[in-house]
Formats: sequence, C-alpha cells, structure tokens
Amino acid sequence: MLCLTCGHVGCDDSSPGAHATAHFDASGHQVARALGSDRAWAWCYEDEVYLDPLDEPVPPPAPRSPESVWDYPRPPAVREDDRLVRVECAGTVVAETRRAVRVLETSHPPVFYIPPQDVRTELLFPAVSGRTWCEWKGSAQYWDVIVGDDARVGAAWSYPRPEPEYTALAGFYAFYPSRMDRCVVAGEEVTAQEGDFYGGWITSEIRGPFKGAPGTQLW
Repeated sequence: MLCLTCGHVGCDDSSPGAHATAHFDASGHQVARALGSDRAWAWCYEDEVYLDPLDEPVPPPAPRSPESVWDYPRPPAVREDDRLVRVECAGTVVAETRRAVRVLETSHPPVFYIPPQDVRTELLFPAVSGRTWCEWKGSAQYWDVIVGDDARVGAAWSYPRPEPEYTALAGFYAFYPSRMDRCVVAGEEVTAQEGDFYGGWITSEIRGPFKGAPGTQLW
C-alpha cells in the first residue's frame, strides 16, 4: 500500500498489526491506497471505510534526482521543502512539518530547519553549551531536547537573529539526527552526517563524499 500523505510504501494489508496499519499507528496518516496493478481502491483508517475506486492508478512518487553536495553553493543556499519531515525522540514526535527549509552548503549534506509552529517547543530547553558563530548565518543558540527523564544535550539549534541574507531561518529549529532516535524525510529514515558539529541529514538522493568525518576538517 502507498501512504497518500508521505509516500511510504508497505505491504498490501490493512488488517490489525500488519505493516500498513503499523504505519498509520506511528504516523497518523489516514489514507493509503493499493499499488497492485489489479486493484484501484483506497482505505481511510480514520473512518474505517474503503474509498471510491480510482479511475486511473496513481503511480508511486518518482525518485528525486541525485544531488551532489559538491554542487551546493558557498555561501549556503536556503530552499523550501514541502516533503513530510519528522523528528522522533524517546517515543515522542518532537517535530513534524511540510514547511521545512533546507540549507545547502558545499561539501555538506542538507540541514533541515523546521518552523517553531511545528515543533514541540515545550520539550526544548536552552543548552548550557551556549552559542557558536557561523560566518554566514550568525549566532546559533543550542537546545537540549528533554522528553520525560530522557535528556538529549545540545540536540537542536536555532538562529534567533540570523544575518540579513538568512532571515528565512529566524526562529526555526534544526536537529542533530545522531542525537534523536529517528529523523524521517518523506518516509525515508535519515542517516546522520559524521562528526559532532555540522548535523547534516543524508537521504538516498544525496551524494558525497561529505565533510565531517575524521580527516576532512581541511576540505
């Protein structure tokens, strides 16, 4: 089945405990449709009904074109991204949005920034580690993500007052995927950029090599 919200593909079974139902339980996405060539129906979990048959089969989302990080610019570019982005920590969805922006910089996987309206900001607390300075974006503030007794120190950051060229990032939050349990883009789990500083999100369309691993500091 194909999730019509995020494009996630799972087994063609909507029964309790099956893959498609597990995706609904985890994401809350209500509508999925069959992908089999001999089927043309969709199922709504919220209302527990089959929807009207589709006249034309809907193909799965086309794969995105590969992006080499060496084609990204410097100074970095800011791009809107309407894919479903989710950040999970300690069994809780900390952030979920279709209004993220990506920062694209030479040699780095993209960093996704999420608007504060789509972040559980009550789970974020100012980190003791303080601030760092980016030559392009300005002063970054760091945040601990605390869910119950589970504290992830310095797991997020933001630019409260970025430099004029990067005002689109003002108040948005970015998360280190290495410090969260799971970060997802359009149903695909993210691989964290190596190293403990940059925090890039690697998905299947992103091509390296990437700065951040040992021995790459002077790239």
